[in-house]
Amino acid sequence: QVQLVESGGGLVQPGGSLRLSCAASTRISINVMGWYRRAPGEEREWVAHITFAGSTNYADSVKGRFTISRDNAKNTVYLQMNRLQSEDTAVYSCFANTGGQLSWGQGTQVTVSS
Repeated sequence: QVQLVESGGGLVQPGGSLRLSCAASTRISINVMGWYRRAPGEEREWVAHITFAGSTNYADSVKGRFTISRDNAKNTVYLQMNRLQSEDTAVYSCFANTGGQLSWGQGTQVTVSS
């Protein structure tokens, strides 16, 4: 499995922005990288993913506010989150799909509150 290390979470006011990063400890190319989140008392929710070629997909709840990107040379995926709302409060976890095997990061807390 690939080790994934996230960073960039924290506390932000409604309407603010945060940028999450997730670095993979592997030299092999990763096909798909992305993010899930889990809010307190809720099921895990897919947020977005990006392929090695740069094709992206977003959940409707974040479309137009969040942008996913990646640096293939660094095997790192980013999630730029703008216009954050209280409903975005959750633990955000990145994932990597390498040949059908999924690896997960430990998660980073994002709290949107005034």
